[in-house]
Amino acid sequence: MTTYKKNTLIVVRWIVGLLFIFSGLVKANDPLGLSYKMQEFFEAWNMHFLNDYTLVFSLIMNVFEVLAGVAVIIGWRMKLFSWLLLLLIIFFSFLTGYALFSGKIKTCGCFGDCLPLTPAQSFTKDLILFVLILILFINRRKIFTALHPVAALALLIVCVVSVSWLQAYAMKHLPVVDCLPYKKGNNILQQMQPPPNAVQDSVVMIFHYLKDGKALEYTAENLPEDLDSTYEFIDRTDKVVRKGNATPPIADFALFSLNEADTTSALLHSNDKYVMLFAKDFSTFDKWMNDDFENFLQQLQQKHIRFYIVTADRQSAEKLIGSLPADILLCDATVIKTAARVNSTYFVMHGADVVDKFSYADLKKHMQPVQ
Repeated sequence: MTTYKKNTLIVVRWIVGLLFIFSGLVKANDPLGLSYKMQEFFEAWNMHFLNDYTLVFSLIMNVFEVLAGVAVIIGWRMKLFSWLLLLLIIFFSFLTGYALFSGKIKTCGCFGDCLPLTPAQSFTKDLILFVLILILFINRRKIFTALHPVAALALLIVCVVSVSWLQAYAMKHLPVVDCLPYKKGNNILQQMQPPPNAVQDSVVMIFHYLKDGKALEYTAENLPEDLDSTYEFIDRTDKVVRKGNATPPIADFALFSLNEADTTSALLHSNDKYVMLFAKDFSTFDKWMNDDFENFLQQLQQKHIRFYIVTADRQSAEKLIGSLPADILLCDATVIKTAARVNSTYFVMHGADVVDKFSYADLKKHMQPVQ
């Protein structure tokens, strides 16, 4: 092998390896986010029976991406990993291609919520990666590791353990880097507004008629000149001809009291300090209902700070909350899963500002979060 070809393969290995390591680490920072994205694909394919396994798929996928990235960089077992990467990039290209051409998936989640890509960007990225991986696959028998087998194996084990620990930490304590619109320091009302200089969708009105038993469609610009009573009007629909970017980061956040009154605006526009505990359901109730929680409630009462439990499980909330000094607010389960990756998560609020945000597992560290 010539020096030029050898150097080219090294560059390709580093590009492919770093991309997979970056992709795996970004998603390992929020494994539940990838799990929800997988569910979105399965919903589109009517494969609902796989929804219960998406978290396992997510955890394994993130570890494998980092492991494969490191293996490619050090040139470890390239005959095996070149095959695995080729199959993986074909699968990824199918997913991003489906998202692009079907229009059913807004983002593929390739780099998680920290670096959202459009379907077109994701598909282009995968096509480039496919070419690079194909180069490695063709030359797989010419790539060898310079590391001692024991050292290479030890490095890969460290990678697997580290990524697994990161995922376990994120699932208990929230992601290390919060890239969601509900992150600490954000203003929820501002996040509910369209981006600056946003472009609205371009919509064309389509008029549907029936003439001589044939269904016809016209726009306002090309209505037939002989339009008369022989044309039976059916209905009018709006067709998006060019998608805009006027969707706000937070589009569906709403809080309702038990009597179904919408309290979202009143709460977010207030100048009060308050605390919300987002609990999608009460599967972790026994973990956060403890002495620390009761002491925390007492501190809030002493400071006259309202406490709300935000949940999608009304029945369990009314049954379990009982005489606690807390108001129950109802919220969509999908919204809660986005706002609070850990079930359950505390939000310390001042009006619409997220002053602090932490997992129930870290309550003891935040016993006096509101001054």
